[in-house]
Amino acid sequence: MERTLNDMLDLSTLLDLAVDLATRAGAMLMDGFEARHETVGTKTSSTDMVTDLDRASEELIVEGLIRMRPDDGILGEEGASREGSSGIRWVIDPLDGTTNYLYGLPAFAVSIAAELHGAAVVGVVADPSHDEVFTATSGGGARRNGVPIAVSGATELATALVATGFGYRREQRSRQAQVLTEVLPAVRDVRRFGAAAIDLCWVACGRLDAYYEVGIQHWDVAAGGLVATEAGAHVEGLREVSTGSDSARVIAATPGLADPLRQLLDAAPPPT
Repeated sequence: MERTLNDMLDLSTLLDLAVDLATRAGAMLMDGFEARHETVGTKTSSTDMVTDLDRASEELIVEGLIRMRPDDGILGEEGASREGSSGIRWVIDPLDGTTNYLYGLPAFAVSIAAELHGAAVVGVVADPSHDEVFTATSGGGARRNGVPIAVSGATELATALVATGFGYRREQRSRQAQVLTEVLPAVRDVRRFGAAAIDLCWVACGRLDAYYEVGIQHWDVAAGGLVATEAGAHVEGLREVSTGSDSARVIAATPGLADPLRQLLDAAPPPT
């Protein structure tokens, strides 16, 4: 996508705003970490949990966006939604990895993406428990705490470290477990961290060689997908996820692993 100098300057402005809000929201989450069990509810199932900190984080981000960018649209996991007139829409996951957060596991993040006419142009994922902020702009590369990052460059599936995630519905988990029985023997090992935004960023910086998941939500992958793409990963399925398809599959992998991983997943037997 070609851009003028003014477009690039605007991306920098959007990036600075997203970094500021994600960092502040991350600090709020860390402040509330010890009191994380105070208010817990559920959403789509008994395993799909939400806390008062999810909502407070989203409120902080949305208030900041409205104050600085009143003409932009917003889509947030916890219900924030507004139409915009600027062509920019912000996609927010205020606490990706809520279950980890509730159990005191340091694998959660704040994810903020800015989309221009439906395509992500800015992505920020703040991982406050590790003091890391992953950033990307379309065509501008990806960074961790300001330092450029790149994918691992792995080419052999048999020695690849692969991450995945599981859905909230029993039937979906059963299918995902069946697929996993095909994947696990074919790779070095499998990890399940429980936060898609972190999975994508860890592919981007080479901590993982690949990641796949079915049934993920748009706000989970909007920012991390751009970070992975700009770090050199092959990323597919983001557009299907953005349409709300429950069957959409996201794959993010160092380029040499994308085809063999896709073939492995496609060859997995149907659920019994």
